[in-house]
Amino acid sequence: MIKKKIFITGGAGYVGSRLVESLLKNSYEVTVFDIMWFGSEHLPKNPDLEIIKGDIRDTIYLKKCSKNHDIFLHLACVSNDTSYQLNEKLSKEINFDCFEPMVIAAKENKISRFIYASTSSVYGVSKEKNVKENHPLIPLTDYNKYKGMCEPILLKNTNSDFEGVIFRPATVCGYSSRQRFDLSVNILTNHAMINNIIRVFGGEQLRPNLNIKDYIRAVNLLVEAPSELIKNQIFNVGYQNLSISDLAEMVKKVLEKKYLLKKKKLKLSL
Repeated sequence: MIKKKIFITGGAGYVGSRLVESLLKNSYEVTVFDIMWFGSEHLPKNPDLEIIKGDIRDTIYLKKCSKNHDIFLHLACVSNDTSYQLNEKLSKEINFDCFEPMVIAAKENKISRFIYASTSSVYGVSKEKNVKENHPLIPLTDYNKYKGMCEPILLKNTNSDFEGVIFRPATVCGYSSRQRFDLSVNILTNHAMINNIIRVFGGEQLRPNLNIKDYIRAVNLLVEAPSELIKNQIFNVGYQNLSISDLAEMVKKVLEKKYLLKKKKLKLSL
């Protein structure tokens, strides 16, 4: 059986590194294309994995490296509002300016499917109980805005030989070999484990969440799904819109039950 080849930008990141492990286990050949701001030592050693240090703004090099692949999976970005604001010009170059040249490069390389990781934050704040994919996009920050503006660019460039699919993940949580501690559930868990106390400021803020394992399952579905089910479509991927105080209570309960903290009650400061 000929193995499908997947080209993944941002494959050395928080979600990308675990996703790469899953794709390799599912018998794909994988090429990681990443600027390596956080290194690559945490990626698995595998003969079916090629690791390339590269900048997605370098379209010529990206096009050269992505030849002879079946699927293009685009995760790379400046990945939150705080990081985006550190250098707005650089962030816009990475999150938006280079997007269409990248899509065109994939198309010219005859890659059949381009999967784009957008974000659920493109909706902004909504009073709707259930925010569906056709809900208006009302971004609150430049990070949200430019992530959303990439979506129609991908769909504009598709044709019968080049299909696009977009997913909008909620805030991810869970363990990765390239861990992030700036995500709500991960922050709460870190404070509990290190300080034996969870401090919550406010607490009424709502956060839709997505376990990193479910993120990976969703991407694997998009990789494997037949064209007629997903071609040129957009999918929300998330679970439970909970308040920060509810999340803190949940983290406290789980850690006390499953780990050594069960012998020492966690303090919850609201």
